[in-house]
Parts: sequence; C-alpha cells; structure tokens
Amino acid sequence: MAWSVMVNADDYGLTEGTARAILRAHRDGVVTATSVLTVAPAFATTARWLGDAPDLAPGLHLAAVGEDPPLLSAREVPTLVDRRGRFALSSVRLTPRLALGRIDPADLEREFQAQHDAFVDAVGRRPSHVDSHHNLHLWPSVAAVVARLSPRWGVPVVRLPWSRRRAPVGVGVRHLARGLARRLDGAGLAHPDRYFGIDEGGQLDTPALLGLVRHLDRGAPPRPGAVVEIAVHPGEPGDADLDRYPWPGARRDAELAGLTAPALRAALDRGRHTLVGPEALPGAGPRASAVPAPAPPAGPPPGD
Repeated sequence: MAWSVMVNADDYGLTEGTARAILRAHRDGVVTATSVLTVAPAFATTARWLGDAPDLAPGLHLAAVGEDPPLLSAREVPTLVDRRGRFALSSVRLTPRLALGRIDPADLEREFQAQHDAFVDAVGRRPSHVDSHHNLHLWPSVAAVVARLSPRWGVPVVRLPWSRRRAPVGVGVRHLARGLARRLDGAGLAHPDRYFGIDEGGQLDTPALLGLVRHLDRGAPPRPGAVVEIAVHPGEPGDADLDRYPWPGARRDAELAGLTAPALRAALDRGRHTLVGPEALPGAGPRASAVPAPAPPAGPPPGD
C-alpha cells in the first residue's frame, strides 16, 4: 500500500538563498511544506515570498538554540540565553541544562509565543504545523510547552522525529519520541506516522532520496493513507550567507538537486505514493481553515 508523503523543508528564512531554494524545490520538485525560522536574519525579507506559493504549507520552526538570538531580550528569557543574550549553539549544549531543570518553561513559552506572533504578523496566516530547530521538542520539558501552545494557536500538527540508528543516539531519540507521541496524542495533536530526517540530515541527495522511496516501497504502512514526513534542508550553491551556520558534511545544494530531480518524481509515481501537506493528517482539517486573514501582498518573486 502506498504512502502519503509530506516533504517538509526546514530553515525557511535562514538566508535568502535558503528561502529561494525551498521555493524552487516546491515549484520544480516535491517539497509540499516548509518550516519557517522566525529568528533568522532573512525571515523579514523572505516571509512575503510565501504569498507566491499558495500550495506550500508554511509551518513554524521554533528555536531555542542556534546562531541567531531570540526575539525577546535576555531580561525576558534569562534562562534561555548566555551573558550576551544568545542561545546555546546546539541541542547538545542545551540538553544538560534542560536535564538539570535550569531552563524555565515560562521562558520557553514566552519566546515561542513571540516567534509564533512574528510568523502570523509577517506571513498573514496561522502555521500549518509546528516543529523545532534541532528537533529540540523531543525533550520532555520542551515538548510540554509545544503541546500546550499548539492547541492555543489552532495548529493541529506537530512533528514526531524518529531515528532508525542502532547507536546510542538513535536509541535515545526513539525513547524520547515515544514520550513525545504519548504527549501529542494526549493533547489531541496530529503527527505523521513515520519520519526521516535525523539520520539523513544534510545528506538527502538524489541517491539518498531514491533510497528512501525504495524503503517505502518495500514496507506496508500501518493504515491506508498513512503519512510519512521527510525533513529536508535544500540550499543554493555558493550561498556565502550560510558560512555562519556551520554544519559539517551537509550538502544543501545537493539536496536541492535531489528534490528537483525528475527521477525522484518518477519513483514516487511508480510506487503510487502521493505528495501531501500537513492537512492530510487525520484531524488536521483543510489548510484554508488555518487562515484567519488574507496574506499580505506578495513581493517580487525571488529568482532561481
């Protein structure tokens, strides 16, 4: 039985080149959704470009780690930042503080609310889905905040990350994911049935993407219309603005090439897999219901 496939491009707004790459991967390829990083420097410029892609579902990529500062001041979110008012650079650096209870959930809630409000103000609609930078919402205290805020925002879909690796990191991700699934189910929030993107992050070029389709072809989904999310990170070749976001081994330009490769679309068609957005999940409802007001006028279409 075939899958419904949601191809979700993370980091929209990280740089202008990243936003252009995601829009191209939607227009010329298989990307059906994108997760918008409101703390990123190119967010303000690129948010209006989403108006030129009405069939691309924009979600909210919540951030409490990374190179870019929070939207709120250090006085407003003191436990999330260092003396310079900066986030921890990665989840690896933040999780020890989470484990020791040194991150105030109220700080997370204030910052996440600010990021949501910035999204709505700039994009002109509610997010279609929620996930997080570095999949930080796998952590229970962050998951609790996300599960509490998402229904308040009217956002019915939350990412459920997963790992197939047998190494300790993979075991840890699966343990946290099971807890997250219970929390989301308890809150009445929808999530995809399967997920790819942690193990393959930054490496989903054409052969890797075709390999994922073959993997889906070989196994039967647990129910008709089951949804798999594939999280991708396309980018433009030679984007110098990405230099401030080191990701060893990542090949964003190769991901863009893979996502727009005719061979990938052909493989999905052969397997009778259907490309969908988050609205395909049970309980998510039609995407139009998540639009409280018309989007602002779109700016000039970005170039290739």
